[in-house]
Amino acid sequence: MLIHLSIENFATAAHLEMEFDHGMTVITGETGAGKSIMLGALGLALGDRADAKVVRHGEDRTDINASFDIGDCQDAQQWLANHDLLSGEDCLLRRVVTREGRSRAYINGRPATLQNLKELGGMLLDIHSQHAHQSLLKKDQQRRLLDDYAGTRAQTVELKKITRQHQQLQQRLQTLQANRSEQGARAQLLCYQVEELDKLDLQSDELAQLSQEQKQLANGEQLLQSSQHTLALCKDDQLNITGLLSQAIRSLAEIQGKPPALDTAAELLSTALIQVEEASDELQLHLDSFELNPERLHWLESRLGAIHDIARKHRISARQLAEFQQQLRAELDSITGSDEEIESLQQQLQELQQDYQQRADKLSKKRKLAATRLQKQIEKQLDTLSMGNCQFKLALTPRDQASPHANGNEDIEFLVSTNPGQQAQPLSRIASGGELSRISLAIQVITAQTSAIPSLVFDEVDVGIGGAIAEIVGKLLHKLGQRGQVLCVTHQPQVASQGDHHLFVSKLQKKTTTTTRLQKLDDSNKVEEIARMLGGIAITDQSRAHAQEMLAH
Repeated sequence: MLIHLSIENFATAAHLEMEFDHGMTVITGETGAGKSIMLGALGLALGDRADAKVVRHGEDRTDINASFDIGDCQDAQQWLANHDLLSGEDCLLRRVVTREGRSRAYINGRPATLQNLKELGGMLLDIHSQHAHQSLLKKDQQRRLLDDYAGTRAQTVELKKITRQHQQLQQRLQTLQANRSEQGARAQLLCYQVEELDKLDLQSDELAQLSQEQKQLANGEQLLQSSQHTLALCKDDQLNITGLLSQAIRSLAEIQGKPPALDTAAELLSTALIQVEEASDELQLHLDSFELNPERLHWLESRLGAIHDIARKHRISARQLAEFQQQLRAELDSITGSDEEIESLQQQLQELQQDYQQRADKLSKKRKLAATRLQKQIEKQLDTLSMGNCQFKLALTPRDQASPHANGNEDIEFLVSTNPGQQAQPLSRIASGGELSRISLAIQVITAQTSAIPSLVFDEVDVGIGGAIAEIVGKLLHKLGQRGQVLCVTHQPQVASQGDHHLFVSKLQKKTTTTTRLQKLDDSNKVEEIARMLGGIAITDQSRAHAQEMLAH
């Protein structure tokens, strides 16, 4: 409920601080004193459009702060939690409007959009007046009131979940089906490409091994000739390295009394001879094992040619073929899997549709039964408000749709006929603001026990009535206040006398300024204010006695 309202530089109010309690609070004052200032400020805090004209003359900005206790408002707590704005059981809505017309909104000290402010504000407080802010004019609120009255809120939440799931699956199915023809042609191409690569059967590291072997076989003749020539130079020719080294070693060995340098030379020549002989052995071993294989070379060249041909076809290098084959296979698997997914989605959608229809049919039955009871109770309440000729109807119109709807099988709307023989019209088309206020009051009295909105504001719901009817309105508002919080702006003493709390608005005028003031009345001041509202040029003992009598009841 609303617990505190702070107003800075709004219209004629320089500074107003208001504390609010549980129960019914009445707000009275002379005509033009500024009673509408509080409602206008509340409207701004709840997300109404801002106008630079609301800024008090000579000031730079208007600053409105509205504090709410949301301990008993689960919807508001859930909304704040979903938006990461929850801060205990208190909620602060703030609105700042500058002289230039710029507007800023805050929720619990953090910047917010006006749409967020409206969504949250609609869960905290409902203003009933002759203005468009009234939520009862909205079909969504009318549906919520019926569901709250019928005790079907949990069922509607489940329907919304099923509907969201159905929409998500339907969108996925439509996407898959839309791409199906294109995917079919793509799948054929992929099948051919994957089959071609499967036949190629390129193994890991095969390309490098084939290339190396092909080079060796292609150079086989040259390798053979070079190896044979080298071996001949080492030991097979008439003049060869081995023979020459042996002669040189013998020549040095025959010298008597050789100097040390010749001994060293002899050792080096001996070492060279050994290395040449080892090299000759290696050459001979290679030649013994070497075999020219033209058929193998032909196969290698054909295999490598096939590999490079396919790589060129896909405009990639031969080294990338293995990775490319995996990519093609993964894409083909995904397309093949989409057909299976389509079948699975169709089955899931059918099951969801059946589940939805069963739940929606049960909800419709409960709504129809509750609508009949609610309609009778509201018409009975309207009779007590001197609107016996008013016919109230809850229209449950079946929807023409194939897919699940988040709000169930039917569209719900409040219809009213205020005169006999007149066709019932939507509540939003009621011409008389006074009639609309009383109809709204009757609806709220009946649905208040189940309504999720903790605070109700009624702006002059007593317009056009008086006497006994005004007293009845006051008692109804007091009854509403026992279940929550009611704020009521009124000109009727019969209504004002029913309040648990009383705020008096007055206006102080000076030569250059006008200031609105607010005062919380004690018991003695309540008597004086009720006596003033009863009329007369001067307040008399008789009017005070009448006021005391009214307050006693």
